Amino acid sequence: MKIKGILQEQVITLPQLKEELLNVEAARQESGKEMSYELRRSIEHANQIAKTSAEMSSKLALALSELDKVKPDVAYRIASVMPRTRDEVRAVFGRDKYSHTPEELDAIIDLVISHFG
Repeated sequence: MKIKGILQEQVITLPQLKEELLNVEAARQESGKEMSYELRRSIEHANQIAKTSAEMSSKLALALSELDKVKPDVAYRIASVMPRTRDEVRAVFGRDKYSHTPEELDAIIDLVISHFG
């Protein structure tokens, strides 16, 4: 399958991706088309990794975006991974230009816990 061009680009969380993949799977099954190996593996991976619903992850990403020093793309990564320790949060930030204080990291963890439980 050749991709001729990108029509639209949007940042989403892993649970939102899971929901979209399940919609694609249902449409393929309804039409009788066979699913490719890559699509089956993607659905399997999303099912194993997604820890919450698409709606909850979206709300969490928006809440994280409102924090200082949290860019939208990092907020979506945090909402996908749902880190619970400071080290996990630091790993999501990766090669960020500045380090975060323990209070900032704790605020992020508190948001994750409040949205996930």
